[in-house]
Amino acid sequence: MQLTEYVADDTEVLETGCAIINATRAFETPWLPQVSAHRREMQVRHGWDGPPDRHFVASVDGVPVGVAQVETGVWDNRDLAWLGLTVHPECRGRGHGSELLERLMHVGRGEGCTKVGASGWDLPGVEGFAQRHGFERASQEVHRVQYPLELPPGLAGAAYDEAAPFATDYELIRIVGRTPEPLLPAVVELANAINDAPLDDLDMEDEVFTAERVQAYEGSTIESGHRLYRVVARHRPTGRLAGHSVVVVDIENPRLAHQHDTSVLREHRGHRLGLLVKADMMRWLDEQEPQIETLGTWNAETNDHMIAVNERLGYRIVGRELAFQRRL
Repeated sequence: MQLTEYVADDTEVLETGCAIINATRAFETPWLPQVSAHRREMQVRHGWDGPPDRHFVASVDGVPVGVAQVETGVWDNRDLAWLGLTVHPECRGRGHGSELLERLMHVGRGEGCTKVGASGWDLPGVEGFAQRHGFERASQEVHRVQYPLELPPGLAGAAYDEAAPFATDYELIRIVGRTPEPLLPAVVELANAINDAPLDDLDMEDEVFTAERVQAYEGSTIESGHRLYRVVARHRPTGRLAGHSVVVVDIENPRLAHQHDTSVLREHRGHRLGLLVKADMMRWLDEQEPQIETLGTWNAETNDHMIAVNERLGYRIVGRELAFQRRL
């Protein structure tokens, strides 16, 4: 097996990898949209909130059989490498996945990592494959999608009205794009609140959010071709930001939107702020982005509170992903 590392400017290799990703989506997860060459280039070029992951195409006898990536910690969890690997559906059952996984673990060791993680859809054979390579299941997440054009009229307004009486001490602020400098320290505090979300048995440190990291995330999101919307709840008596919700819309294909962070500071919980900010986000998107057809979100299967909020807002389960870890 030959492993070819590539970057965003390696157009031919990038397009080969994109074709493998799309063939796999059609085979395993047909509810997910196909990835355009431009979107894939943006993913590889900009990453999420720091230096991009390392990306590879695997070939056997000159034939591309899989794609992979290795993500290592920049801001935290520097001892953990998170691996992603996909073997073309037509090339499975020949040991390519096992060899590719071993090669990726070698890359992780070379980065100084002492443990690795990987995830896969809850499909036949996935857990068995992980266990054969010494991985144990550590968590499971559920992928839900909201289809705004199919929702009952008035759902967002009704949810907002339901939450508002519990949050009379709070006002909502809508922010488009980058966070204004005066609000940045408060948004950093909100970002760190995501560490209260359940990790199940994942062996991970808390994520560390700084102003630099929030700005890197916003820069990567916007520069990769997304419109970024943030709704924040501010506590009127103290002026402190108490919660927020973030959604991005793909400029290339504005029918697609993605829910990013939603969090509420611990001392401000119990006022239905999660429901309030997400319902207001829906109202706002209905005004600004009425063409959205799908809005996807992820939650740990044990995150009962946020799951209840999402189900109240019309999200449907479309898939389940399992996360695995092992020591190197």
